[in-house]
Amino acid sequence: MQPATAVVTNIVGNLSPFDDLERRHIATTLEWLAWTDDIFRRAKPATPSPHLVAYVVLVLVDPDNRGVYLGLHRMAGLHLPMGGHVEPQEHPLEAARREAGEELGIEPVFDVVGECPLFLTRTTTVGLTAGHVDVSLWFVIRGDRDRGYPLDPSEFDGARWWDLTPSRLPATDPHLPRFIRKLESVLRPRSL
Repeated sequence: MQPATAVVTNIVGNLSPFDDLERRHIATTLEWLAWTDDIFRRAKPATPSPHLVAYVVLVLVDPDNRGVYLGLHRMAGLHLPMGGHVEPQEHPLEAARREAGEELGIEPVFDVVGECPLFLTRTTTVGLTAGHVDVSLWFVIRGDRDRGYPLDPSEFDGARWWDLTPSRLPATDPHLPRFIRKLESVLRPRSL
């Protein structure tokens, strides 16, 4: 196993699954990591499939003002968290930092749940690059409703804050409602 694959295996193995589906996604991902080092996208749009993605989910954590910032992604046609492909040999946390800078124009603050991802999903993509599998690590960063975020116009057609109410979300990643429930379960006992 290559060192970069071993790092990802360690990250995935340390995740605490929220539900049976995340448990299955983690197990399938660990099996995938055990038999290949070809985990980073080498050629656009989807080679190899699956490949590793880092989501950077910008959230509001004030108990009276919780929300998630989603951009209307041009290729997927969905409102999504910011993020992108982990580059070959790149640490997923560094990919999350890079994507926050590229897509949000910020230096991210990972003080909501820490510098490890909160969630893992395996998703078959839709839109212009439909049909391949993204293995996504969901990192959480603190947002500010009063701040402007200069989204990359080549990737997004605008963005807005959405309440952390799964039933009120727009067309989005199919796992975002589960991510929100997991985030809420982590935030509930904390006073931030």
